[in-house]
Amino acid sequence: MSETIPSEPAADIPEAGASGVTIVDVREQDEWDQGHAPGALHIPMVDMPARYGEIDPDDDIYVVCRNGGRSFQVTLWLQSVGYDATNVSGGMVAWQKAGREIESADGGSGYIY
Repeated sequence: MSETIPSEPAADIPEAGASGVTIVDVREQDEWDQGHAPGALHIPMVDMPARYGEIDPDDDIYVVCRNGGRSFQVTLWLQSVGYDATNVSGGMVAWQKAGREIESADGGSGYIY
């Protein structure tokens, strides 16, 4: 990963749904179902080219996956199509380690590991 992109630690990411904030989770459906950030937008990495229009380009956009690799790639791609996006370093693993809220697909308490 030689390219430099904006990156923020999970502990510092504002809550999704806060004014002008979108967290985009690019993990697979089973990962999302197990646990995700409340209010996040789920667009699996493979679907991003067809669905990126669902992301408000005027929002502060934070891209997250499990550990940061897929979100790094998606953040690069979003920047290439004109979006100002930030990678969540450490992904949802770091999110859980930071004690951030995680919900499951049924709205209950979720987990990552």
